[in-house]
Amino acid sequence: MNKRESATILIVDDEPRNIRLLEALLHLEGYTTRDAASGEEALASIKQQAPDLILLDIMMPGMTGYQVASALKSDPVTANIPIIMVTAQTDREARLAGLNAGAEEFLTKPVDRAELWVRVRNLLRLKEYGDFLANHNRILNEQVTLRTAQLEEAYRDTVFTLVRAAERKDEETGHHVRRISHYCQVLAEAMNLPLDFSTAIFHASPMHDIGKIGIPDHILLKPGAFTPEEWAVMKTHCALGEGILSSGTSPYTQMGAEIALNHHEHWDGSGYPNGLEGTAIPLAARIMQICDVYDALRSQRPYKPPFDHERTVGIITQGDGRTRPTHFDPAVLTAFTAQADRFAAIYDHFVTQEQSRPDSLQGSMA
Repeated sequence: MNKRESATILIVDDEPRNIRLLEALLHLEGYTTRDAASGEEALASIKQQAPDLILLDIMMPGMTGYQVASALKSDPVTANIPIIMVTAQTDREARLAGLNAGAEEFLTKPVDRAELWVRVRNLLRLKEYGDFLANHNRILNEQVTLRTAQLEEAYRDTVFTLVRAAERKDEETGHHVRRISHYCQVLAEAMNLPLDFSTAIFHASPMHDIGKIGIPDHILLKPGAFTPEEWAVMKTHCALGEGILSSGTSPYTQMGAEIALNHHEHWDGSGYPNGLEGTAIPLAARIMQICDVYDALRSQRPYKPPFDHERTVGIITQGDGRTRPTHFDPAVLTAFTAQADRFAAIYDHFVTQEQSRPDSLQGSMA
């Protein structure tokens, strides 16, 4: 079946005689036709099944052809259906009104057979080309979406591989990062940050301590307190992490580098490694900082037992000498306070999951 035979044309006219004439002429050229006796009937028919082209009378009881054309062109579903206005009016005002309503062509009654065929054929060719472009664009969009998904999966694999490398050095690091992603995402959403930021920080935040790969085991795994010299070495993990991640081109590794370098900076300028203050600290690192402190307080460390949720929130919001509220971005601290119960739920959920499935990191980051 060729394109002409497959094309369906809707004829809209309140005069049955006019419909029969147009049907006969179009059938001679191999077109399929449908008909409607009013504008209302035409819109109902088009809603059921869209034609490839419409021959539309202007002067009809009820809805005029102008009104039908305007309704069709204002609807994205039907806007691309070509319309030929068929009218006995030949004045300039009638044609301008038809063009304003969205008609592509005009035919004057009585209809000339050759003119009808030429206008119908040309408009159907244009529609066919337009449909081809729309379909081509749809295919391209699908391919772009697929490729983007593949790239994002590759980025996640990179994150997972790096984090697992850190986990081999320190088992607690692996447990810690399972929870960090979700804390950060909760705060990003609570602060109404863009979706791409929320997604990026979810995947980037587990890399915040990747620089610990470069810290000697006798320091990283030391059960007691650090000497001043050991602490100086330990603090270099921020710059080491930034150095590992900064060459990456994905949004996850770029944000990961930013977080790795700055997540121990404090709002009041008392942090390290560069003593940054206020908004000089990247937002992702300011969010990461409070999440890191919460999870560290909840977790057992060589120098402290694990604290419960209530004590942890109290330390963050009121201070304990070591940790002070002035360490945190006030907006981030406000969001944390409002979402504290969700932090507790995340911690409890993943601790339980880790106890039953120790190697659950990949699933929790999916």
